[in-house]
Amino acid sequence: MPTLERIDAFADELTAIRRDLHAHPEIGFEEVRTSGIVADKLASWGIDVHRGLGGTGVVGTLKGKGSGTKRIGLRADMDALPMEENTNLAWRSTIPGRFHGCGHDGHTTMLLGTARYLAETRNFDGTVHFIFQPAEEGLGGARAMIKDGLFKQFPCDEIYGLHNAPDMNHGEVGIFPGPAMAAADFFDIHIKGYGAHGAMPERSKDPVVIAMTLGQAMQSIVSRNVDPFQSAVLSITQIHSGSAYNVIPDDAKLCGTVRCFSETVRQQIRDRMHKLAAGIATAFDVEIKVDIRDGFSVLVNQEEHSKAVEDVARTIVGDANVITRSKPKMGSEDFADMLHAVPGAYFWVGHEGSVPVHNPGFYLDDKILPIGASMFARIIETRLPA
Repeated sequence: MPTLERIDAFADELTAIRRDLHAHPEIGFEEVRTSGIVADKLASWGIDVHRGLGGTGVVGTLKGKGSGTKRIGLRADMDALPMEENTNLAWRSTIPGRFHGCGHDGHTTMLLGTARYLAETRNFDGTVHFIFQPAEEGLGGARAMIKDGLFKQFPCDEIYGLHNAPDMNHGEVGIFPGPAMAAADFFDIHIKGYGAHGAMPERSKDPVVIAMTLGQAMQSIVSRNVDPFQSAVLSITQIHSGSAYNVIPDDAKLCGTVRCFSETVRQQIRDRMHKLAAGIATAFDVEIKVDIRDGFSVLVNQEEHSKAVEDVARTIVGDANVITRSKPKMGSEDFADMLHAVPGAYFWVGHEGSVPVHNPGFYLDDKILPIGASMFARIIETRLPA
C-alpha cells in the first residue's frame, strides 16, 4: 500500500503519540493536555502556532515553496467521550469516565503526522492551516472556533476532514459527494405532574404514565408524518423520573435526538413534537416544556473536492479500496458547520476491528495512522502543487 515513505518512517512515533493521547482522554472544551501536546509538536517542527481558538482549539499555519496564495484547511477533532472504556489494552484510559471511544485520538495523530511531513518537505505552493478542534461530540466545538474568527484569522479556500471507520475494511477510503451525514437536534422534554403515594394514583397527575404516553406518540412522527422517501430518525435515549418504589414523582424528563437530511423535515418533526406535547399536556392537565436544540447541520461534500479526495485515495490505497457509492450516514458531525463556511469534503478511512464507535470496547487500529496522514498530505501536494 503506497503510503508516503517519509510518513511510514515515523509511523512508530505516531503510534506512541496516539496511545499516549488515548491513555489521557479529555472531553469537550477540557482538552488542555491534548492541545498542549499538539501545540508543542507543531512548534517543534517550525509551524506557526495559535492557541485558544474556540476555547482549547489549536491552529498551525505553514507556508510552502513559492508565492502561491491559495489556502487549504485540514481539520482533526481532539475530544474524548464521557464514558468508560472496557478493553484490556495496555494504553487504555487512565481517567475514569473518559474514553476515546470515537477515535479522535487517531484523527489528531494523523493530522500531526501530516503536519510533520509537510514541514519537513514543503513540497507545495500555498498555505496550509492545521485545525485541531475541541468538543466535536455534541458540544459545538466547530461553531465555537468559527465564532472566535477561525476563517477570518485563517482564511481557507477549501477544507478537508476525515474519520476512522470500523465498519469498512482496513485500508478502504470512503468518499461521496452531496449530503453525507445527517443534521442533528437534541431535545429535553420536562413533564411537570403532581406526586402522590404509589398506592393512591388517583390523587396524582402521574408524570411517568404521561411520559410513556408522549414517548409512544412521538414514535409515530417518523412513521406517520414524515414522507417515507425522506430519511429521519427520532430516538428517545434518556428517561428520568422517580426515586422510590412507593412514590409517584412530581416530574419526569425525556431526552433524545432527531436526525434527518432535510431542513423541511427537520422543522416538521420539531412542530409535531411541540403539538403532541401540547395536546398531551391538555389531556392530562399538566405542564410540558419542550426544548429542542440545533446540534449539527447536514454535512454536504462538494463534488469537486470529493473527486479530489477520490483521486488521491486511488494513489494511496489503490482503485479497489476506494468506495464512492456509500450510503449517507444517519450519524452527525460538526465538521458540517465548517463545510457550510468553506467548500470541501469529509472522508472515511476503514480499519480492522468490528466494534463500532461509541461502544465501550471500541479500539482504533494504529496501522491506519500513516494512511490518514498520507491522505491529508497528498491532498495538499495535489491541490497546492509546487
